[in-house]
Amino acid sequence: MLRHTMLLSFCAAVSLTALSAARAADSDTTTPPVATETTTTCTDGKIWNEEKKECVAPEDLKPAEGTPAEGTTPEDKAKTEEQKKTERKIDDKLYEAAREFAYAGQHENALRALRAAYDQEDPRILNYMGYNTRKLGDMARGMAYYKRALQKDENYILARSYMGLALIEQGDIEGARVQLVEIRDRGGENTWAYRALLQSLGGERTTY
Repeated sequence: MLRHTMLLSFCAAVSLTALSAARAADSDTTTPPVATETTTTCTDGKIWNEEKKECVAPEDLKPAEGTPAEGTTPEDKAKTEEQKKTERKIDDKLYEAAREFAYAGQHENALRALRAAYDQEDPRILNYMGYNTRKLGDMARGMAYYKRALQKDENYILARSYMGLALIEQGDIEGARVQLVEIRDRGGENTWAYRALLQSLGGERTTY
């Protein structure tokens, strides 16, 4: 029994490590998204659907409603897992479209894409909601999104970096330095998230 418990604990630790690695990878994104038909051909906030070879509304990336109730048989569970994979795949497409819109200065379209995501509590969705909301002039609401992202995952250092940049805009240099230290202490000193915030602080490292 003890051996089984130790094995479960080990597996959980490995899973958390993998999640942290994924967050770190997302936090080191330095390459702007490549412009696709989403911003070169589509209009009105639509997204290019590679399968259909046409522009579609973000909301239309989702399959038709009518998800069956979760059952207890292996077949039902398999369907549920497959559904989750599909939802994650769609959320990935919406997130990438939002990044492309944002880099093109289309912040309203970016928000529309993010609002169409299945998982509205995904830290990366919340963080980018904060970024685009802030860019549209609503600093208070943008900061609220950053805080929600960190409530979901306090180790999501990209949200800490974006929050730090927002704090600098508000003149709260000390608050931005606190976020820089948080990023460093969470193992993010060699990431874009750390470097971007450090540069915005004039390259001034903190010692506390």
